[in-house]
Parts: sequence; C-alpha cells; structure tokens
Amino acid sequence: MLREGDNLNLRKGWIGVLFWILALVVVSVVAAAAYVRLAPSDPAKWNQPVTASQDKDFGNGAVRVLPASDGLLERLDAAMMDLPRTEVLAGSVADGRITYVTRTANVGFPDYTTIEQTDGQVRMLARSRFGSSDMGVNAKRLKGLLATLQP
Repeated sequence: MLREGDNLNLRKGWIGVLFWILALVVVSVVAAAAYVRLAPSDPAKWNQPVTASQDKDFGNGAVRVLPASDGLLERLDAAMMDLPRTEVLAGSVADGRITYVTRTANVGFPDYTTIEQTDGQVRMLARSRFGSSDMGVNAKRLKGLLATLQP
C-alpha cells in the first residue's frame, strides 16, 4: 500500500532515470560529432588512383572524366582550393594526383575529392567518408568545378 510520500518519491525516481537517459544521449551525440570532426584521414587510404573511365553517380559520391588539356589540372586545383573548408590531404599538381578534404559547415563531415590526370584524361572522384548517401552533395561539387572551367 502506498503512503502519501511514496508517490512523490516514485516521481523523483523517474525524473532521475529520465535525466540520466537524456545525459547519455547528449554525451553520445557529442562523442559522435567529435569523432566525425577529429578522426584522422589516412592519405594512403584516400589518395588512390581513380579507376573509373566514365562519368558515374553512386550513393555517396560521383565520378567525372574529362579529356586532359594543358593547364586543366592546375585550374581544377585552384578551383578546389577556392572552396570553403577545403584543404589538400595528399598529392600535388606535379604528382598528377591530388586528394582534398572538404568538410560540411555545421558538423564537419569530411568528403574526399581526388583529381588525377592519367592516360590522356582528368578523372575526378568525389565521395563521402561516412554514410551510404551524400544527398547529391559530391556530384554537385563536381558540377560546380566543371562550371569554373567555362569561359
């Protein structure tokens, strides 16, 4: 049989449980965001040859292939470096392959873009690191890069 004060103690107990559940959720979200922002990017993993030989869109990225021309790799490098929150992860124009990391504004999700000149082509591969869908962001980035090449 419940006494008058038991109901109040029961309510306090549930509030305490809900508080700790909420605290656990908040800590988990903060830890996940910190991992996304601070996880190291291994250049050996991401700065790989682009093997695709034709344009393709896929769940978390896109490929675009262009005929190589004088100065094209340099112009694409300059256009990538003009993008906000973008830095070179590995490679250089002199190497013929460059991989960039572009992070989203709020959470800092990393997307990797590799641009490579080989076999008379310039191949661009843009992909996200986390998740199975990038909601078209990487294809849009490549479209924007191509637009910078127009006179």
